[in-house]
Amino acid sequence: METFTQALSTVSDWVWGPVVLALLLGTGLYLTLGLRGMPQRKLGYGFAMLFSGRRTTNEPGDITPFQALATALSATVGTGNIAGVATAIHLGGPGAIFWMWITALVGMATKYGEAVLAVNYRETNRHGDHVGGPMYYIANGLGRSWRWLALLFALFATVAAFGIGNMVQSNSVSQVLSESRFAVPTWITGLVLAAGVAIVVLGGVRRLARVTEKLVPFMAVVYVIGALAVLALNAGAVPGALVLICQDAFTGSAATGGFAGAGILMAIRYGVARGIFSNEAGLGSAPIAHAAARTNSPVRQGVVAMLGTFIDTIIVCTLTALVIVATGTWSQDQTGAALSATAFTQGMPGPGGLIVSFGLVIFAFSTMLAWSYYGERTAEYLFGSRIITPYRVIWVVAIFAGAVIKLDVVWLIADIMNALMAIPNLIALLLLSPVIFRLTRRYFDSR
Repeated sequence: METFTQALSTVSDWVWGPVVLALLLGTGLYLTLGLRGMPQRKLGYGFAMLFSGRRTTNEPGDITPFQALATALSATVGTGNIAGVATAIHLGGPGAIFWMWITALVGMATKYGEAVLAVNYRETNRHGDHVGGPMYYIANGLGRSWRWLALLFALFATVAAFGIGNMVQSNSVSQVLSESRFAVPTWITGLVLAAGVAIVVLGGVRRLARVTEKLVPFMAVVYVIGALAVLALNAGAVPGALVLICQDAFTGSAATGGFAGAGILMAIRYGVARGIFSNEAGLGSAPIAHAAARTNSPVRQGVVAMLGTFIDTIIVCTLTALVIVATGTWSQDQTGAALSATAFTQGMPGPGGLIVSFGLVIFAFSTMLAWSYYGERTAEYLFGSRIITPYRVIWVVAIFAGAVIKLDVVWLIADIMNALMAIPNLIALLLLSPVIFRLTRRYFDSR
């Protein structure tokens, strides 16, 4: 078993190596240049479209544009915003956060392009639901000769969903609660999470969207207010933290105590990798949700979709990073959620640690909801609509299993599948980029 785990670790290091990271960044940069910086310039317009589109419309689709973004955000605002940020700083130094910002800025163009194609090439299944995502814009946009690539994406995404969107999340929650002052048994956590998710996902996408549109704003506001309170109590250290992040991005960190930092390349590698892990720009997951939005304009949903990357990384991840760096805990021999918890507790003794615990539990729960939909849609593409009900049942059972067993192998498999599902999606984005550019020009020229 140890040999198998080591082999998986080697594969994970390879698939998340320079080639894939360069492809992720390069695609985002190419789309940003091709769109002439539109995603960054039209950020305000995106928020305007988000709130104007919150009301019910008569346009084709199943859920409102706001609900689509909330569903996508419920998947991305998760353990990556707490544990992922801390891991990036631990392994790459504070400078990793700068490269996480760069990844998010170009990732806005990637997320925009994904949503534009998802709406443009979506279909209606036999139940009347609007379905879309990379598998559909690969098959419908590139033609039947590329269907093998669509099938590969669907396969990788279906497997990845049970890892990063299911068992990894329930395991993180069960471990945090079992080690808390309440010492909750892992099996109780597993049962509660499985029951909660079952109530939502067995009701289909519309019930899921109604839950996420209320849950996501609530959890984001609570976490942001908590982080801002910690930073307010340590306001004098915040400017220095920002300077350190920017300087370290180009100089690298010298090892300090138990800190496992390295040079500039390590900062870039872990900043980009954890940035992608957090906001999922380029992975191809979010467009599956945006394809269900009630809209007749791919571009209008695209500018809403790109907000997800901005909110997830530029706002939520940055707040976590500033707490860790400003409190000085980044150089301690800790990583993951434990490092974030230490930083919040030191910055605000007493309630600080509860903010992290709350964030992990709620973020993980929302992630399991959204990824159940992603996995359901990719499984449907592979096996047809008959798979939907069995898939939902298996999904709920896997949540309980993830809470009570060790997941070293699952973590590695999920990491590998995440990288593999990004490759078909990025190829499609590059080949279909003329469609993205043409639809964008037509939309804004008409205005």
